Amino acid sequence: MSSFYIHIPFCKQACHYCDFHFSTSLKKKNEMILALAQEIAMRKNEVNDEVETIYFGGGTPSVLSTAEINFLIEKVYQNYTVIENPEITLEANPDDLDFEKIKELSSSKINRLSIGIQSFFEEDLKMMNRAHNAQQAKDSLEIARQYFDNITIDLIYGIPNMSAQRWIENIEFALSFGVPHISAYALTVEPKTALRKLIDKGVIPQPKDEVAESHFFLLMKILEEKGFIHYELSNFGKEGYFSKNNTSYWSGKKYTGIGPSAHSYNGTHRSWNISNNAIYIKEIQNRNLPSEIEKLTLSDRYNEYIMTGLRTIWGVSLERIRAEFGQEYYDYLLKSSEKFLENNLLQVKNGKIIITPEGRFLSDGIASELFMVD
Repeated sequence: MSSFYIHIPFCKQACHYCDFHFSTSLKKKNEMILALAQEIAMRKNEVNDEVETIYFGGGTPSVLSTAEINFLIEKVYQNYTVIENPEITLEANPDDLDFEKIKELSSSKINRLSIGIQSFFEEDLKMMNRAHNAQQAKDSLEIARQYFDNITIDLIYGIPNMSAQRWIENIEFALSFGVPHISAYALTVEPKTALRKLIDKGVIPQPKDEVAESHFFLLMKILEEKGFIHYELSNFGKEGYFSKNNTSYWSGKKYTGIGPSAHSYNGTHRSWNISNNAIYIKEIQNRNLPSEIEKLTLSDRYNEYIMTGLRTIWGVSLERIRAEFGQEYYDYLLKSSEKFLENNLLQVKNGKIIITPEGRFLSDGIASELFMVD
């Protein structure tokens, strides 16, 4: 089984914290859609497995019309073998999800909505420069729940001046709509973003790690009490509603990334497309793939498995480490894990190294301590 990711590199406006590849100009939207369709066809010989998920990410995929989305989905079906009931996800912003748009999408092959709420409070949305307002966030969910069963929403915590009480109210607002999945991320300050500049100028205070950590543990406590399973560091889902697309990434399955800046992985190599819309379109029109390819070393593959495995409830299989990477890596992992096991940040359970609840917020840092450096 493999997964398909289609990057839609357009947004109505730039969020202050975002460092993903996108353009706020839609002038080349039609050319881009044709180029995406062309790349889908050009790469059909790369994928021999059945496609089990299709994911529209961005950018803001909901700026596309339903007809444009359907056109790209059909291109995948025309060129690849797709399983009978694939998970097909559309990332969407609340301001794009009016009644007519949601009703149209419900008649398409899209069967999962990922709605970028981020916060239900006006002050937070303005600080982040989101395109939607608090009322649109609530309205979009109210309508979407009438037409879609499988909905996930994104929330951001650790926002400057966000009190614990406001964060709790954000979570409670999300739960009030009955969504079966929530993804939550700490606000991070990336280089060359508007947020970085505003912090440097003293307009916005620097987010505090201790605040983000306290919000994270509040989130864990509340959602687990409500029957959500914390199956990945940033993801909580009810039984049967885990993201199949993202789970395939974390479990090391193959995926194909279409569009500018999109990444692909085939088990031994990683590739990524150029992050430039104009050059991407021109190269695809000339039937060239504007991508770079990297062959992964054994250590690269080991480190990637450690990073993804420790983020999930499935952990890192010691048997797989020994079988796939050899005794040296097995011994190294056990040795480098000792201090984290002693401090109850990691545990060994059923032959797997798993992050403990106390260690979850630190999982990426712990993983980096277990990496094999050539």
